[in-house]
Amino acid sequence: MNAIPGYTYGDSTSAVSPLSISDFEALKQSVLFTNEDERYLQMAGDILANQVEAVLDVWYGFVASHPHLVYYFSDGHGNANSEYLAAVRKRFGQWILDSCNRPYDQAWLNYQQEIGLRHHRSKKNLTDHVQSVPNIAHRYLVAFIYPITATMKPFLAKGGHSAEDVEKMHQAWFKSVVMQIALWSTPYVKAGDF
Repeated sequence: MNAIPGYTYGDSTSAVSPLSISDFEALKQSVLFTNEDERYLQMAGDILANQVEAVLDVWYGFVASHPHLVYYFSDGHGNANSEYLAAVRKRFGQWILDSCNRPYDQAWLNYQQEIGLRHHRSKKNLTDHVQSVPNIAHRYLVAFIYPITATMKPFLAKGGHSAEDVEKMHQAWFKSVVMQIALWSTPYVKAGDF
């Protein structure tokens, strides 16, 4: 893997999740995430490995077509920062692979906290040393669950697997995304309420 600026998975500089492993197991149960889902995510990772840029093209096209989303990569006056978009794109691509291939352990849990902080005013803009709007509205994290999930199925179908396997990979991806957005929400929730 090439070095990705700002990618600190497993690094001591990354955040530490406020959740215990038993809290995390309860969250997995709440979203019906099982060992079978982990297996199907790994299958998805094999299929997506050579399609990451194509997936990102779809997602970035979606963002680019909505000024209210581009705003979060801008100076707040409508001027998008292309270098910021490019840096985030590299980490976003790695996030796809990590979502499929990494074990959902303490390091993974910690990195979800780091990602959440980078969307929130706590750490937004710090990783890339940019002057941009200070916070991504939480509603867009939640709303993004749908496009990031719905657009994935055609890419999963390109692996030559049965329709049943494609559906299981898609459901595993959906569960993972819901769980990650829940975890990314931590900095947005009042202390004691998460």
